[in-house]
Amino acid sequence: METGHHIWFADSREMDFLADQSVELVVTSPPYPMIGMWDETFSHLEPAVAQSLEAGNGWGAFEQMHQVLDSVWQEVCRVLAPGGFACINIGDAVRKISDIFSLYPNHSRIMQAFITLGMYPLPAVLWRKQTNAPNKFMGSGMLPAGAYVTLEHEYVLIFRKGAKRDFNGADQRLYRQQSAYFWEERNQWFSDIWFDLKGTRQDLVEKNLRKRSGAFPFALPYRLISMYSVAGDTVLDPFAGTGTTLFAAMAAARNSAGVEMEKDFYPVMEKKSREIPDFARQVIDDRLRAHMDFAAAKKADGKPLKYMNAHYGFPVMTRQENTLRFFYPHKVHVPEPGRFVVGYNDAPPAGLFNGGHAESAQTPEKPEPSAPVQKSLF
Repeated sequence: METGHHIWFADSREMDFLADQSVELVVTSPPYPMIGMWDETFSHLEPAVAQSLEAGNGWGAFEQMHQVLDSVWQEVCRVLAPGGFACINIGDAVRKISDIFSLYPNHSRIMQAFITLGMYPLPAVLWRKQTNAPNKFMGSGMLPAGAYVTLEHEYVLIFRKGAKRDFNGADQRLYRQQSAYFWEERNQWFSDIWFDLKGTRQDLVEKNLRKRSGAFPFALPYRLISMYSVAGDTVLDPFAGTGTTLFAAMAAARNSAGVEMEKDFYPVMEKKSREIPDFARQVIDDRLRAHMDFAAAKKADGKPLKYMNAHYGFPVMTRQENTLRFFYPHKVHVPEPGRFVVGYNDAPPAGLFNGGHAESAQTPEKPEPSAPVQKSLF
């Protein structure tokens, strides 16, 4: 199996290089309106933003910033296939303009934009970003009528284009079955509050790049890609940044497309892409080990799992997990700048399982390659 990945350095308000209905999933985190680090970006794209901020017109600037994003959301809806999903990670902003402190509700403005475009909103996720910083509390300290509640969460807004997706044909149904997740993962992933995702530290070489990148942790796009797409699908990130969504797609055996205005990010992307095989192996092995621990705990409690996964030979909770399997990236080829081709092994890791008993897990060895199945974006 192969997947293809392409990064375009362009303005995502005009994604003419992507065909209508050509992607099954969008996962992105746009610049956050009314967050100071993005003022320059929005002002460059819409000069009226700078004028409103200078005039102390906070709500005018808020709307003008979102009008910039509205053009991107229109393109997102154009390229999204029927039944496809858009997952938007966004945080609200708090800011003092003209000596008045206020919340600027980015999540509700974006939800309004997608509904206007005909998308169907689904229950959202609250991503709780805990912090113990002593200065996280805002306002008048211990005096009443002047302090403000902390803002320690972000949203993952989820929209679907039209009715539920149809999986027509044997190949599509097979990929969907193989892309199943574990029962215990379902219980965690499809809860409306996520406590287990930590924010990402911007470990980029240059300080000016660090200031211009708003990357989310790898686990966030990887989880969303696993929840809302199947192997071989195409995932789009119109605000690709340093490529986190593209790398998550590589690890999950999906194709991907990214759009980013900052060309300076490309060397970081290419360097990180070569680390994907080892990193993805760790991610997948961690999921397998976590499941085997879960199965062993159930057996120890006298409640052994009733079904057996056909590929790995370990017990699972439901019949839908019988065909679950993982594709391990084993090579990344860069045929030209901005284009990545990833090859996969799908054989079970030797030594990770022994006779279908979860409690006998060992350190995995390198799997033998299986016959490739061509399924590429290009």
